[in-house]
Amino acid sequence: MIKYKTEEEIQKIRESALILGKTHGEVAKHVRPGIKTKELDKIAEEFIRDHGATGSFKGYGGFPATLCISTNEVVVHGFPSDYELKDGDIISIDCGVYYQGFHSDSAYTYPVGDVPQETLSLLKATKESLYVGIEEAKFGNRIGDLAFAIQKYVEDRGYTVVRELVGHGLGRDLHESPEVPNYGKRGRGPKLQEGLVIAIEPMVNLGTRSIVQERDGWTIRTKDRKPSAHFEHTVAIFKDRTEILTTHKYIEEVVNF
Repeated sequence: MIKYKTEEEIQKIRESALILGKTHGEVAKHVRPGIKTKELDKIAEEFIRDHGATGSFKGYGGFPATLCISTNEVVVHGFPSDYELKDGDIISIDCGVYYQGFHSDSAYTYPVGDVPQETLSLLKATKESLYVGIEEAKFGNRIGDLAFAIQKYVEDRGYTVVRELVGHGLGRDLHESPEVPNYGKRGRGPKLQEGLVIAIEPMVNLGTRSIVQERDGWTIRTKDRKPSAHFEHTVAIFKDRTEILTTHKYIEEVVNF
């Protein structure tokens, strides 16, 4: 069942999302060659707690960390670890914040140092596809409209869309209905109605769309071990507009590509 939000509830998600955006910005300051990914996780956890909130991910289904940190060929759900970032890596940082009873969720993929142009182009196309999807996420359209738009944008540029993993509704729960895939057909799926809050999150591969799950039960990587990128926003649907509740502004004050 889809849980539509009141304006008061959406305001609480906005407040959660602002903390989340600032958390991403704080982490972004430290993304560089030589830092261990578990250090980034510690920075995020402390920043969220200092702002009176908690991380949405830690403990969720047994997940051990505040951030999902996925490097290079890892698509999503990677664990922070002793791995030290190196020049030429890419790193996807996915974070959720729980504040005053509501969740927000967003992700960003960073280049680390001097990244090959082929990989940098993947990042740019994936980020652009997120906004292409958001353009179609408007009152009266259907989930399939935004899913089709993302898929077409990505595939027209020679990339592939991961199909086993999708975006989702969110609010009092981190994952709610409906599912929000990044592929599909126009006119299909649930209608976008006022009060719907969803996380749109393209996951796009340089090579094959096939993925595998590692033995830890969480980490998802590309089957061919080619790079994957992931960008995400939480958005709310109103009759007269679609509002992006999360922000990458604080990241992009630090990172430009």
